[in-house]
Amino acid sequence: MAKVNKEIDNFAEKIAQAVDRKIIEVLDLGVDKKIKNLVNYQAISGGKRLRPMLAILSCLMCGGKLKDVLYPAAGLEILHNHSLIIDDIIDDSKTRRNRTTLWAKFGRSTAECVSIDYAAATFQAANRSKNPIKISEVFSRIMKSLVEGEILDNLFDIKKRKEEIYIVQNRYKKVLLADYLNMIGKKTAVLTENCCEVGGLCAGVKKSQIEHLKKFGFCIGMAGQIKDDILDVFGEDKIIGKKVGKDIMQGCRGNIVILTAMGELSGMDKTIFCKVLCKDKVNDKEIKVAINLIKKTDSYQKSMKIGRSFAAKAKKELGFLPQNKWNDALNKLADFIIERER
Repeated sequence: MAKVNKEIDNFAEKIAQAVDRKIIEVLDLGVDKKIKNLVNYQAISGGKRLRPMLAILSCLMCGGKLKDVLYPAAGLEILHNHSLIIDDIIDDSKTRRNRTTLWAKFGRSTAECVSIDYAAATFQAANRSKNPIKISEVFSRIMKSLVEGEILDNLFDIKKRKEEIYIVQNRYKKVLLADYLNMIGKKTAVLTENCCEVGGLCAGVKKSQIEHLKKFGFCIGMAGQIKDDILDVFGEDKIIGKKVGKDIMQGCRGNIVILTAMGELSGMDKTIFCKVLCKDKVNDKEIKVAINLIKKTDSYQKSMKIGRSFAAKAKKELGFLPQNKWNDALNKLADFIIERER
């Protein structure tokens, strides 16, 4: 796996260099030089560049040219970062990728304004593609689905946003696995699904191939979010770039590990665990207690099993697509998504 990880990282680095130039170019369009540092802050904060990688690999696999997919790939990464800015504000997250988040560094109102720049830049990138109308339509679908997924995620939380009438009135009393899978499908997997669709559109492939690309991308996204949830509980701060146990601190039931553990724990263990989740302010010691209780369950194994099943489904879709080195790269990427440590 270490060899595969290195190959993925090397390819990602090459893609990042090409895409990052387009990202900054598009973000800076029409922006006063006085605030360019604000606008560019989120974009240059790093990241795996998974979304543009999916679009580019899908395009190349299907016989497309790199030049035709670079702007749309940049637009997808800008759209992703737009959602991260909003996520960090909603979740009060102060660090991401071992760096202070945009709102924590410059203020909420400034971050909210910058997020609008990102939304606008997304469509400026689409307008520089060969299929601006189709690409813009895809971007619009992604944004609407992300909003729905974010609202669902908020409705799963046990204790947050007690002052928000809609959340209070519609908060889920019980979250089932099916609810969770529906939520991450809308909040996360829709983006990776449509990254692959964009790659196919840029390559000009048939509708049947687009469908296989979308299914591959969706399953990759599901596996990736499940792994993110696992790392939130079982990862290491320095490796994943943010505080472990953040979902526990926030009382988040939109995490498959927490959700599964709640279903397995009983007696005093469940009482203590639920008390930590429901507490307004949770300290590091209490987070550690909750994680130790989770480790008493089979939630890690069960979560990994579901994540791996999505990765396997993704790889199956590649069998219906052109067989070449790009297909092989996507196959390796599917394994990397669920087996990675960050």
